[in-house]
Amino acid sequence: MAKARGLALMALMLATPASAQEVREAWQAPTLSITRYDEDWSDLADAEKRAHHWTGPFKYVPLPKIMGADDAWLSTGTELRLRSESLSGNQWGAAPDQTYLWARALPYADLHVGKARAFVQPMASFATGVTPSASPTDQSRLDLLQAFAELDLGPVTLRGGRQMVSLGTERLVGTRYGPNTPLAFDGARAVVHVGPASVSLLSLRPVQAGLRDFDDHTSPTRALWGAYGVLPGWDVYYLAYRNRNAHFGGIAGEELRHSIGLRSHGARGRIHWNVEGIAQFGHFAGQTIGAWTLGSEVGLSFSAAPGTPDFTLRANVISGDSHAGDGHLGTFNALFPKGKYFGELSPVGPANIVNLNPRLSAQLSRKVSASLAAMAFWRYARGDGVYDIPGNLIRAPGLGHSRFIGGGGEASVAWQATAELELSTSFSVFAPGAFLRETGSTRTTTMLGLEANFRF
Repeated sequence: MAKARGLALMALMLATPASAQEVREAWQAPTLSITRYDEDWSDLADAEKRAHHWTGPFKYVPLPKIMGADDAWLSTGTELRLRSESLSGNQWGAAPDQTYLWARALPYADLHVGKARAFVQPMASFATGVTPSASPTDQSRLDLLQAFAELDLGPVTLRGGRQMVSLGTERLVGTRYGPNTPLAFDGARAVVHVGPASVSLLSLRPVQAGLRDFDDHTSPTRALWGAYGVLPGWDVYYLAYRNRNAHFGGIAGEELRHSIGLRSHGARGRIHWNVEGIAQFGHFAGQTIGAWTLGSEVGLSFSAAPGTPDFTLRANVISGDSHAGDGHLGTFNALFPKGKYFGELSPVGPANIVNLNPRLSAQLSRKVSASLAAMAFWRYARGDGVYDIPGNLIRAPGLGHSRFIGGGGEASVAWQATAELELSTSFSVFAPGAFLRETGSTRTTTMLGLEANFRF
């Protein structure tokens, strides 16, 4: 099918239940891609194909010859998202109940001139109703999300500037798409292609969002570099991370952490899998680092059954610090993970946990999909506490001896109203377990999410 015809069907295809090759996450975009720069609209050079859908003329705009290049063209698009979240028992009662509204606009322009390109994506992100006040993750107002130049040299692609980065399943480096202000990095990236394999060489610093217009800036304290290799069915990588102002267990100091990871993913028949292991070592404030995680996802698809249901079981073991003050830090650092890590409501982050998460998804009709999930969390190490997704300690171990943190469930429904517009809702609940009851407030947290997302 021609790409222009595919525009009208793309959103519907992505709204179906997870395929055996790729399970759609709650934080993923309903249509197209999240980073936007990896979309290829060059097929629409044919004017007849552009006429097949109203977005065609925006996705490929022919330009006069520029710098001697005959194939100069511009691609444009945007995202307009409204999302409301109503929280009761927020942070198990430690934070006020609230209903807030996120609004963001992410237009972009992608200029191609021969083997060179320039990509620019401004951002407008605003929030209202956040108590006690909005953070930069809630709103960054007007700013520049992405702006980079790229040169295609055949087997090597060079890119420099501000860019969103998504590696693998975003366990360590993600776009933070679910919250209102996405995450970008400043720096350089080289992608080397060798047959079906590729290696990304990275040297990046995260962008620190601010609360005023055009005040986002490169972080002066944090840096990321390394190599990420992608082979058929496998990812292998090494990432180094430095934070000159890190905090663990009430101690502040410089952190230098090295992560070595291996991921296997694929499908065979009705079974699909995604298994990833990461080992971390380095030093923090005079202590050595030794941390690790093993995440597994095994699913079974029923493509011949009504609704083409898909059942997936996820299990994660993520290390914590067993003995504080022994000169060794065992708490895993997820660096820059995806924003909705365990679902729409994720009060617990990927550090010092053992987690189980079964999920069932199905296609209720041609345009309506739904999913139902359960989740349970335990502490990996009794000597360590509970962390949020950014890695902040939100419940110290204190006098708590139990491992069970708590658990709950989530139900979501999405309606792909048109190829560009998705309307969705979710209801999530998290009930505190024995450890939370031993160490502080114990209200059950519930969240109702409503979202409208228009993208082309």
